[in-house]
Amino acid sequence: MSAANKPSNHRYVHALNELDDVNISRIRPLIPPQILMEDLPLTELAAATIVKGRKAAEAIIQGDDDRLLVVVGPCSIHNPAAALEYADCLRAYADTAGEDLCIVMRVYFEKPRTTVGWKGLINDPDLNNNYSINKGLRKARTLLLDIAEKGLPAGCELLDTISPQYIGDLISWGAIGARTTESQVHRELSSGMSVPIGFKNGTDGNVKIAIDAIKSAESPHCFLSVTKQGLSAIVETEGNKHCHIILRGSTDGPNFEQEYVESYTQQLAKAGVNPRLMIDCSHGNSSKDFRKQPIVSDSIAHQLCATETGKYIAGVMIESNLVEGSQSIPSDGDLSKLVYGMS
Repeated sequence: MSAANKPSNHRYVHALNELDDVNISRIRPLIPPQILMEDLPLTELAAATIVKGRKAAEAIIQGDDDRLLVVVGPCSIHNPAAALEYADCLRAYADTAGEDLCIVMRVYFEKPRTTVGWKGLINDPDLNNNYSINKGLRKARTLLLDIAEKGLPAGCELLDTISPQYIGDLISWGAIGARTTESQVHRELSSGMSVPIGFKNGTDGNVKIAIDAIKSAESPHCFLSVTKQGLSAIVETEGNKHCHIILRGSTDGPNFEQEYVESYTQQLAKAGVNPRLMIDCSHGNSSKDFRKQPIVSDSIAHQLCATETGKYIAGVMIESNLVEGSQSIPSDGDLSKLVYGMS
């Protein structure tokens, strides 16, 4: 190419701008996981709590521990102080019920959205659309450390594939939500997680996608991810043998009743995966009405005590907080209007 035909640097940059990052308005640096982990290190007490919680959850899911795994807590966390107060209350109850229940606090920092809305403490910790994600990651790690040091294991939903590098060492159980169970990257992520993982059935009630997810997560995978140093990397996993299904109901109605449990355990066994399962008392099983959760839990209690299907119920999930109900972020941004302890 002659000099006359060579594109000028100015024209090249202009052309590149029309090809790459066309819809990107801003890129900010993200703190590497290792730095945050060094700033907020795992303590000996917290580590003991987390390991104990993981081993108990694994044993219950595999049927080696006859206790019931109970994942209970707020729908999502927006106020760490209220979450710690809730943890104190839950810890006191966990002490008295330890012979029959293994209680794991539900500590969800990320919220899946059908369209748009507040995406959770990690994404927007100040609830003002500033998206201070570095601050959110620090708040999340701090809270999980504080909860673990109280002697209470925690469980989180894994909504993206990067945040587990920042908090994965602090949880004892994880969940993949109904909207992401069918996602290949979440199945790959689950195959490498060091904790038991529950896959929810689809929002339409499809259970096969959760069964397929378990089979996938149990298998080795090779995929793109990031290291603790924040570098892009190729990750190879061995597969996670401690996965299970979560029945959460659907848009068509609940699926917690005995006939559903019996049908699904047969499908799980036929597929060659662990037939033991968890039942979500909220979401589709309660028609998104928290007041109906006791109806679900009563049915579960009956199945556990008086039916053949009870032996397949490994756990339950319950949404609960200091104050009943739910609230939205005030339209005027005045966070003082939020009710303390309400989701």
